[in-house]
Amino acid sequence: MYLDHVVHFVDKTPQQTADFWQRLGYPALVGGQHLKWGTHNALLYGKDCYIEWLAIRDLQTAEDANHPLVNLFLNDRKGFGTVCLRTASIAEVNERLLADGIRTSGVMDAERQTSTGDLIRWKLLFIEEPISEGLPAPFFIEWEEDDETRYENLRSAGMASPASESMEIERCVFGVHDTEASEERWRTILGGDLQLENCLLTFQQTDRPQERLEQVRFKDGTQKVAFEEGVYCLPPSGNNKGSN
Repeated sequence: MYLDHVVHFVDKTPQQTADFWQRLGYPALVGGQHLKWGTHNALLYGKDCYIEWLAIRDLQTAEDANHPLVNLFLNDRKGFGTVCLRTASIAEVNERLLADGIRTSGVMDAERQTSTGDLIRWKLLFIEEPISEGLPAPFFIEWEEDDETRYENLRSAGMASPASESMEIERCVFGVHDTEASEERWRTILGGDLQLENCLLTFQQTDRPQERLEQVRFKDGTQKVAFEEGVYCLPPSGNNKGSN
């Protein structure tokens, strides 16, 4: 199983977000719109995963969508949301979770309209849980295309590039109140291991009332950037340090 992407809720528009990161020298781009969810995004593709900065495009549509991720966004408003994990068989993941007594949303179809009008499709799976101060569970994705084809298409569309694909997320750090309990829960959800194929998931004690992802660390990440209540440790390929 792979880290597919990190979801970061932001107030800024996708263009404002892309502009911020581009000024620092990182190849963020405007993504597209989730028409049924009332959201839109900016994206930063890495070697085999990406950052999604998600913003509300239409509040009424978002409120009416009753979508697990959008509902978390409406509750949190700003900061890291959760992580999405990529699988080649989302139906099997669903069956395993149900067998372990974990309630799920069932497999859901999803799509995004790109800035050029193309539709990208995938399947999602969420764990059913109330929104709270506790750490949200990860969710799962199965893309319509295999990874090689998907990245070829991203390169052709100008979304992925040699500069972006040189960046690798190596660790996601979650702030929790009980590290042992959190690790045990996530091992159950993931099927046993917190070391994904491309990223390590770690948990540290936090004194914040809300348990959430606190830091995303890239390989060779010596430059710390704070943005919209999230912290990134990035390789020193940017133009200057920044925070927002």
